[in-house]
Amino acid sequence: MNLTDLLDRTGLSVLDHLERQTAVPVVDGLQAQGDLIVIPFDLLGTVTMFGHVYWRQVPPEGVELVRGVAGNNPHTLVADPDTCRWTTDVGDPLRLAIAVFTNTAPAYLVHPEHGGSGVAPGTWLVRRQQERGAGGMGKVLVAD
Repeated sequence: MNLTDLLDRTGLSVLDHLERQTAVPVVDGLQAQGDLIVIPFDLLGTVTMFGHVYWRQVPPEGVELVRGVAGNNPHTLVADPDTCRWTTDVGDPLRLAIAVFTNTAPAYLVHPEHGGSGVAPGTWLVRRQQERGAGGMGKVLVAD
């Protein structure tokens, strides 16, 4: 799938400088998009699902995992109908978790500045990314 096809299917938009005919890669492993990182759930021994998990289907318009507020751009999870469900019922000792999603067909993250990235079928944790603060002191969230 190329970026034009993905945008046509979702009704989302990206900035004009992005090449619309570029193929959107589908990755089966760790990947980052701006201030988010998508991690195979099985790699995380310290992250748990709550006892009763409320799963929601990803709707046709997608789900904004990070809302575009205060000048930030949204990261939107999109997928074909009935192929992807998501939840925020997750325990993360680092307190960086945003959501977990499980998909049976490629799902996509769309961001206005980064375009699209595909996620192969599986179960995935979406987290905020951290980086070392100024002078190497402490950790701060990556700003996108």
